[in-house]
Amino acid sequence: MERIINLAEWPIDRLDSPEGQKLVAKCKADLTRDGMFNFEGFLRAEAIDRIVAGVAPILKADSFTHSRRHNIYFKKQIDGLPADHAVLQEFETSNRTICADQFPDSDILRLYLWEPFRVFLAAVMEKEALYPMEDKLACANVMSYSKGQALNWHFDRSEFTTTLLLQAPDAGGDFQYSQDLRSDDEPNYRGVVRLLEGEDDNLRTLHLKAGTLNVFRGKDTAHRVTPIDGAQDRIITVLSYFDRPGVVFSKEEQIGFYGRTG
Repeated sequence: MERIINLAEWPIDRLDSPEGQKLVAKCKADLTRDGMFNFEGFLRAEAIDRIVAGVAPILKADSFTHSRRHNIYFKKQIDGLPADHAVLQEFETSNRTICADQFPDSDILRLYLWEPFRVFLAAVMEKEALYPMEDKLACANVMSYSKGQALNWHFDRSEFTTTLLLQAPDAGGDFQYSQDLRSDDEPNYRGVVRLLEGEDDNLRTLHLKAGTLNVFRGKDTAHRVTPIDGAQDRIITVLSYFDRPGVVFSKEEQIGFYGRTG
């Protein structure tokens, strides 16, 4: 694994050591304060080159273009709200996606299935254990965003999201979020509307570098990636873990996200 990630700087395989314990404590503090933590330089430069060289031709030749109009909830209607409520305004998300079964020999899957990585994430998220998905399409995806494409405003369904930025664009592609914009007890529709209308004073913007690991709590934190500009695509991989084994997407979800079942 040393040839893929910088374990000297990020000792995720030595959680019983003082360095490992300090790292877990820092990640927990960052999650509480910022809703995320970032490991810049997590992937080695040569690993980034190797991974991108492997996935770029697949993205170009055999990816699924996922394009849809949606609101921040990915729902057509919300109980108690009129269909024309400002919180339900729509925008477009567009990218190209490839699935784990299309890059079976990539370092992405070596890292995804590496047990110390899951143990580290479980420790930070205070879970007894985390498990890879049994879904051979959804477990690990690589997504590419070209000029004009974007991941628009949304809340995540999962408690946390694990991503690795493989290639940064020439311009655009910034990660923007408003932390804890809602809760289980308070949907905060007024706050959501303020965000959508560009009036949220709590909005934060990050410009991540290639090789950065980002672990993010997105269930109640609205977030997006701004439109890409320039000739170079933004390429990112999303690694999905759950606190129970055996998780798979439904056939309908697979069709919606990937254009096929598997």
